Amino acid sequence: MQLNILTLIYLIGSVTFIIGLKMLSNPATARRGNLVAAAGMGLAIIGTIFLYEDEAGQKLGNYGWIFGGLIVGGIIGTLAAKKVKMTAMPEMVSLFNGMGGACAALISIVEFDHWVHTAGWTLYPPLSGLGFDDAPDFGTGHLLIIVLGLIIGSVSFAGSVIAWGKLNGKVKDFAFKGQHIFNILLLLVIVALATYLVGWMPANSQLVFYILFALSLLYGVFFVFPIGGADMPVVISLLNSFTGVAAACGGFLYDNKVMLTGGILVGAAGTLLTILMCKAMNRSLANVLIGSFGGGAAAKGGGTKEQGSYKEITLSDAAVVMSYANKVFIVPGYGLAVAQAQHACHELEKLLESKGVDVKYAIHPVAGRMPGHMNVLLAEADVPYDKLLEMEQANDEFATTDVVLVLGANDVVNPAAKTDPSSPIYGMPILDVELAKTCIVNKRSMKPGYAGIENDLFFQPKTSMLFGDAKKVLQDLISEIKNL
Repeated sequence: MQLNILTLIYLIGSVTFIIGLKMLSNPATARRGNLVAAAGMGLAIIGTIFLYEDEAGQKLGNYGWIFGGLIVGGIIGTLAAKKVKMTAMPEMVSLFNGMGGACAALISIVEFDHWVHTAGWTLYPPLSGLGFDDAPDFGTGHLLIIVLGLIIGSVSFAGSVIAWGKLNGKVKDFAFKGQHIFNILLLLVIVALATYLVGWMPANSQLVFYILFALSLLYGVFFVFPIGGADMPVVISLLNSFTGVAAACGGFLYDNKVMLTGGILVGAAGTLLTILMCKAMNRSLANVLIGSFGGGAAAKGGGTKEQGSYKEITLSDAAVVMSYANKVFIVPGYGLAVAQAQHACHELEKLLESKGVDVKYAIHPVAGRMPGHMNVLLAEADVPYDKLLEMEQANDEFATTDVVLVLGANDVVNPAAKTDPSSPIYGMPILDVELAKTCIVNKRSMKPGYAGIENDLFFQPKTSMLFGDAKKVLQDLISEIKNL
């Protein structure tokens, strides 16, 4: 009876994951979707703790450790989520994702340790006596899932930690000549060792297993190191899919339907999002992983042509131009997040609308440092979702737009992506803001964006620069408009 109830709980949990994921596709229902999926997960956890029984009828036990971990982890997660700034959201997502990978790897380590002790082996048995005679009585499929969970979870953990460090500036870009060849060779060694371990089940399996663990961590580090900063949203999405697959491996090991379903959903969603983002950047996944777009040498290879001079615009002139416009587009970027200026931006939007101006937002798929970064940022300020136009929709309207206000965005509005074959971002779809009658760009300085290249837009005749912190500039702009 308990087993049937637990199966029903797992079914309910799996359904809530699917419903929650569906609701996440719309910002209007995303918050509810999160709560629905969290409720299903909570139900599955409680059901597992109190209702799970093994074949011998034994329950889990160790309630002190279990609830101690849940309480400590819950407190840390809640405090971290409440205190994190929007600028730090990408690295928090990356770090939390890495913790998921670490959990999956630890599950594989624990299950492998159980496998070894079932056979009664000592640690690191001698190399003599290799072969199936010394192997424990576990199926090849079981060991394959353990090894896959170890490799994928370890790569996800180590890669996510490096991505977290690169996003917050604690880890600098690092590359050496032939690094991609080194990565490929390292991956081949990992595959060869995994094949040897699963196919032959040698008596020195423990030694091979932990060498595999160490090499997987090393590969995770060097896998992310050469990837350029402008590709970080894609990397985060890809590592997220890795974690999902690793979690699904844990679901296979424990025959846990809800864990399996959750892992498959995360893995599939992360993979699809990665493909969509690569498409939005007009690049293949292999190009992202090998091209080092936005990092070091790749960024220096193009976009270095001689530019003309730029012109500045005063706050009062900007206020007049925007106040008497018919249509204004706001293009948010990472600079808006850095300045925590989303609320001031929404206030400017409402003020302009009160003067009869049609205000909309143009959202590029890879703006910011993680997938959907700008959507989350503006949702926090209660900007109506119907005002957020995707790149294709916005591009259709720029030609009839009077003013485009670019707030901290850089590479996603760079015309070099369409006009300069030598630029590392050439071929990447951008927001065609240069089609508008007037373009006002707010930046702290003329420094290049995350891809490390100059922006041709800043030197075009219809573009004016409005320097300063986005929040301060928007607040001053609001005051100027009110005084008109």
